[in-house]
Amino acid sequence: MNVETLEKPNQEKPFLKGRELILQSMKYAKEDKFRSWLETLMTLVLMALAFSGTFFINQWLGKLVFSVLAGLLIVRFFIIYHDFLHGAILKKSPMAKLIMTLFGIFVLAPINIWKGTHDHHHNNNSKLSNHGIGSYPLLSKNDFERLSKKKKFIYLATRHPLTIFFGYFTLFIFDFNIRSIINNPRKHWDSFIALVLHIGIATFIFISGGFQTLILSWIIPFIIANALGAYLFYAQHNFPGATFKDNRNWDYAQAAIDSTSYMKMGPLMNWMTGNIGYHHVHHVNHTIPFYRLKEAMRNMPELQNPKTTSLHPKDIIACLRLKIWDPELGEIRAL
Repeated sequence: MNVETLEKPNQEKPFLKGRELILQSMKYAKEDKFRSWLETLMTLVLMALAFSGTFFINQWLGKLVFSVLAGLLIVRFFIIYHDFLHGAILKKSPMAKLIMTLFGIFVLAPINIWKGTHDHHHNNNSKLSNHGIGSYPLLSKNDFERLSKKKKFIYLATRHPLTIFFGYFTLFIFDFNIRSIINNPRKHWDSFIALVLHIGIATFIFISGGFQTLILSWIIPFIIANALGAYLFYAQHNFPGATFKDNRNWDYAQAAIDSTSYMKMGPLMNWMTGNIGYHHVHHVNHTIPFYRLKEAMRNMPELQNPKTTSLHPKDIIACLRLKIWDPELGEIRAL
């Protein structure tokens, strides 16, 4: 008889938690530099071609198609930019740093404001004490009820669908740039450059191509990119089933699993969004390159039963209705 048949049946391995889970995920935090450059340059070229299509195609419908493509490709390159700033890809490349610095300015999310607020978000994901730095603020039921009418209005306005879907104006132009310049002009010099460049290019497009070209070649791509980006960022942490804790009971890895969604998308949207739908994996270990997130989820049992949402209208409405954390029910809910 084969010795292997005498062995006891395999016992089901306990799920890893906390530091052990993060350490296990490190095997996927190794980039393929060739692939990192291939994904970066391919996306950059496709984005440039899409913008060119909005200028050089004569029919407005063709311009609109390329306008939408340009917006989606901005989202994809933003995820690549986001991974670079996490140190997941190309972290020792001066050329990559130059490309990403210029892209951050181009997309109205300069490094100085984006990296600081986003790192804060990762270190405080789903903490009730986090009042919206790098994220959308969420108050407990009791804290909300203690607010004045004016502060309630401001709080609800920050979570309003119009604020999210018009993120081009509310988040990228105002919050990332105008507000950061007002708060600390010396530190956020790149926000000033981003605003001046953005307005300058818009003015040039309007003078050379007219109002329709300005809308189709500049405004619509950014509205699409910023609306989708802002909603993804919102729904990945504000969805039915998400849990929030105070500082005393908060755990980094547990917050990644219990308070971060896996957003179900088809292959095309997964590609366009740089696999950011595997967001719970990203929050377990933000140094995993975007093109290895799916692999990590497939091979780590702890990541295979996430809380989910999607871009289906029903799920979008369900996420947008959520306003406060109810500690009695242990859930985020509508008012």
